[in-house]
Amino acid sequence: MTEMNENPLVLLPELLLAASAVLGLLLGAWLPRRRQWLVGLLAAVAACAGLVAAAVAATRPDTTAFGDAFTVDPVTSTSRVVVLGGLLLVLALTAGPFHAHPRESELSVLLQLSALGTLVLAGAQDLLLLAAAYLLASIPAYALAGFRKDGPGTEAALKYYVTGALLGVLMLAGITLLYAAGRATGYPLLGPALPGAPDALVTAGAVGLLAGVLFKAGAVPAHFWVPDAVQGSSAPVAAFLTTLPKTGALAAALRLGEAVLADSGMPWAALLSVVAAASMTLGNLAAFFQDDVKRLLAYSAIGQVGYLLLPVTVAGRSDLAQEALLYYLAGYAVTNLGAFAVVCALPRATRVGDYRGLARRRPLLAASLVICLLGLVGTPPTAVFVGKLEAFSAAIDGGFGWLAVLAAVNTVASLFYYLRWIVPAVSRGGGDRLTDGARPARAVAHTAAAVSLGLGLAAGPVLPALSGSLSA
Repeated sequence: MTEMNENPLVLLPELLLAASAVLGLLLGAWLPRRRQWLVGLLAAVAACAGLVAAAVAATRPDTTAFGDAFTVDPVTSTSRVVVLGGLLLVLALTAGPFHAHPRESELSVLLQLSALGTLVLAGAQDLLLLAAAYLLASIPAYALAGFRKDGPGTEAALKYYVTGALLGVLMLAGITLLYAAGRATGYPLLGPALPGAPDALVTAGAVGLLAGVLFKAGAVPAHFWVPDAVQGSSAPVAAFLTTLPKTGALAAALRLGEAVLADSGMPWAALLSVVAAASMTLGNLAAFFQDDVKRLLAYSAIGQVGYLLLPVTVAGRSDLAQEALLYYLAGYAVTNLGAFAVVCALPRATRVGDYRGLARRRPLLAASLVICLLGLVGTPPTAVFVGKLEAFSAAIDGGFGWLAVLAAVNTVASLFYYLRWIVPAVSRGGGDRLTDGARPARAVAHTAAAVSLGLGLAAGPVLPALSGSLSA
């Protein structure tokens, strides 16, 4: 039974991020350029404190705040750990290339605000709060995409913004239709009311709502922004955009499926299965012959969303859905950030062929790259392997065996384009573009690869902690 709680300290991790962002904005206006790094340090301290607060909250019973609009349960707690931990890694990636940048403090503030919106997305249990979280997660991200103010970055930000604005309007229209159907915006009241509403109205509202959620996740058909935004933005920002927003969006989608739409007349599972199949297939096919490493990882991110949508598809149909999604999100986040950290560590190596000879020049960095890329395939004993296995099991348990088979075929096919990157890295020769970037990026790459392996080996005790009923 969910316990009511109007104590704002229920939102302590979110409050810490918000306070740090506001204080960082003020400090950035007064600190000299060479001292702007203090704002990034403040952001890192806030993220660490938020992680501690999230860990403490995870040991307590599920609770809600502000009229059941926000809930703290295993989904929220896991999302907090993934997002705040990922934010720490991204802040470390920005430490080198943006040191003494004229807008270094603004970068840290924008990262925090977008992460804050992502956390609210994960815990939102009201459609209006979900819409507000969407805007908070999106608007700073638009600025991040064009942060460098060059041609590619401006184009990336414009495409990202136009797509987000269009799908945001559809999301608001969907929320309006669902309110008309259920006469409520809170999930505890809306869920029981929708089965008695007209199916066409519920379906139209749910499709509009999903348009915004799928945009944040980078899934088909809302994926057009991903390759251009990733290629046009700096590598640390690209790492952020392809990783952390997915956590909040997919957690929100799982909550909607479980608490609101599972018993309605809307064909939730059929719609999500088509989206999942299209995302994994299109993402993998488009990545096959990509030569730019950032663009390759962008299409890889689209393909990964397809696998991540498997447990969301069977939300309300399988007891394995929640733990499968949460574990996979954690494994994907650390593995994808590790791959991008290698890209950040070698800023001149922009093409797959530029990595030739990496194993000879930087053996530890090459090992980290191999672990992360094979991890994205789903090779044991990495975390993504266990996540995919759980996702496939959930799909089969929920009656979508065909989707699990398609996902397995796509997984095998994806090995091709990851190997196109791995083979040059472990081959001899080359090396003229393998000049070092910032040391923090190398540290993040090594750390992420180790955590990916460690999380995969620790799956036994971790998975049971991710189960538990969704608050609604």
